[in-house]
Amino acid sequence: MADVALASRATGDQSALESPARRALRRLLKRKGAVVGLTVIGLFIVLAAFAPLIAPYDPIQTSWALVRKAPSAAHWFGTDDLGRDVLARVIYGTRASLTAGAVSVSIALMIGVPLGLLSGYVGGALDELISRLTDAMLACPFLILAIALAAFLGPSLANAMIAIGISTTPIFVRLTRGQVMSVKVEEYIEAARSVGDSDLRIAVGHILPNIMPPLLVQATLSMAAAIIAEAALSFLALGQQPPYPSWGSMLNAAQRFLTNAPWMAIWPGLAIFLVVFSLNLVGDGLRDALDPQQDR
Repeated sequence: MADVALASRATGDQSALESPARRALRRLLKRKGAVVGLTVIGLFIVLAAFAPLIAPYDPIQTSWALVRKAPSAAHWFGTDDLGRDVLARVIYGTRASLTAGAVSVSIALMIGVPLGLLSGYVGGALDELISRLTDAMLACPFLILAIALAAFLGPSLANAMIAIGISTTPIFVRLTRGQVMSVKVEEYIEAARSVGDSDLRIAVGHILPNIMPPLLVQATLSMAAAIIAEAALSFLALGQQPPYPSWGSMLNAAQRFLTNAPWMAIWPGLAIFLVVFSLNLVGDGLRDALDPQQDR
C-alpha cells in the first residue's frame, strides 16, 4: 500500500511539473478519435504540400481520347468530362480546400479576437456597438452571407477566403467577448490591477492566454465549416476558377454525369467528407484535452 501511495504521489508530482501544452497533448493523444483525425489531416497536408510529386498527371491537361473513362490501372479514380485525371485533380484540389480553411479562420481570428477582447474588457457604449453589429451579422445565415460577399468581391479563391473569413468573424467576436467577461472578474485579474498593471497588459498578458483553449477548439471546428463553404462557393463558380481544380468545382462538373460517370462526384465528395469529419474529431478531442478538469 505504501508503494502504491508513493507511486501515485510521484505520478501526481510529475503531472504537476508538466507544462500545460505537454499535458494537453498527452490528453489529446489518449483519444482515439482525435488521433485518427490528426492522421487523416496530416495525410491531406502531405498531399497538398507534395502534390507535384504525388499526382500522377497534370491536373489541367485535357485529352479527348480519355473523356469520362472509368477507374483503371492507368487512372485509378477515372477521368472527367474533359479527359483530366480525377486523382490528380483531387490531390491538387486539397491545396485549395486546406488553404481556404486555414486562411479564412486566420482572418476571422485576427479580426474577431481583438474586437471581442475590446468589447468584453472595455464594456459600455463600445460593447453595445460591437455587440449589435455582431448580432446583425449573425442574423444572416453563415453560408448566405459568404455567398453574398463573394459575389460582391468577385469570383476567385482569394475573394472566397476573404468572404468566408468575414462571415466567420462574428462567431469569434461573441465567443471572445463572453470568455473575457467571465475571466476579467477573477481574483488574479484584480490582483494584477492592484499592482498597477495597465489595461493593455492585463488584457493581452493575463486575459488572452487564459481564453485561448475555447478559441483553439472553435478555430478547429470553424476550419471544417470554412472548407464546406469554400466547396459551396466553388460549386457556384464563386471560388477557385477553372481550369484549376477544387473539390467544389469538381462536384459542379460532375452533377451532369452522375449516372454515366459517378466516380467524378464520389472522390471529391469523399475527400470533403474525410477532411471535415477529421477536423470535427480533432475539435472534440481538443475540447476534452484543454479542459482543466480532464486529467485521465
